[in-house]
Amino acid sequence: KPGALTPEEIEIVRSHAVIGRDIIAQIQRSAGAPSAFLAMARDIAYSHHERWDGQGYPQGLAGDAIALEAQVMAVADAYDALTSNRVYRAGIPHDKAMQRLFQERGGQFAPDVVDALIEVQHAFADIAQRFADTETDLQRQIDYLAKAIAESP
Repeated sequence: KPGALTPEEIEIVRSHAVIGRDIIAQIQRSAGAPSAFLAMARDIAYSHHERWDGQGYPQGLAGDAIALEAQVMAVADAYDALTSNRVYRAGIPHDKAMQRLFQERGGQFAPDVVDALIEVQHAFADIAQRFADTETDLQRQIDYLAKAIAESP
């Protein structure tokens, strides 16, 4: 959506962390056997919007209280959000995205995770470009959203 979200919309967006955790927890229960992979996936789903400085959600965790796998996903998710084209804006180049991530080193993101990304940034950029959404993918998203809007009451 172009423009600012309403407080209600912000709460809906933020609920995805809890919903994702709950879905994976249900899958864990259905599996009937412990799974380290599903436990990690659950932690990532729940905590990938926590911030190193404690200003994130859903729990407001800070620093090493945030699971390492969620810290890594937070940086990867932010990189993808910055560099990917969206219906409402174009993505930014790799170098600018890296600058923004570095600016949030120790704020939004774990310093060690940002440092690790910087070490492999060229390989990371190559992979991101290789798997970037195409114009066809973006058009498919636009068509889906237009249909959903047309069908809503």
